[in-house]
Amino acid sequence: QVRLVESGGGLVQAGESLRLSCAASDRTFQSTALGWFRQSPGKEREFVAGINWSGYDTEYADSVKGRFGISRDNPKNTGYLQMNSLKPEDTAVYYCALDYSLPVNTRPESYEYWGQGTQVTVSS
Repeated sequence: QVRLVESGGGLVQAGESLRLSCAASDRTFQSTALGWFRQSPGKEREFVAGINWSGYDTEYADSVKGRFGISRDNPKNTGYLQMNSLKPEDTAVYYCALDYSLPVNTRPESYEYWGQGTQVTVSS
């Protein structure tokens, strides 16, 4: 089955930017929707952004709308999450995931494949 590896997390100050990458091991990536989720200690996993297989349909959580941008490069089997104007409340482990559904789904239960996550910490 396809494997996903996130990268690009780190420690930044409030107001700075990070770009996360999600590298998929095979072409399953190109037939699936890509979602980004995040999870903080003691909290449930939360939808952040999603993009359909072609890249023409995107959805964002209200908390990140206008600050984050999701994109994908299908020939490279790679997706991205550009995070600008970061806030301390964005601190979490960020996961990418793939979903066979045609529309973008915001429910983590809908996603079949998951990466191991990358830590994002935003200091004030």
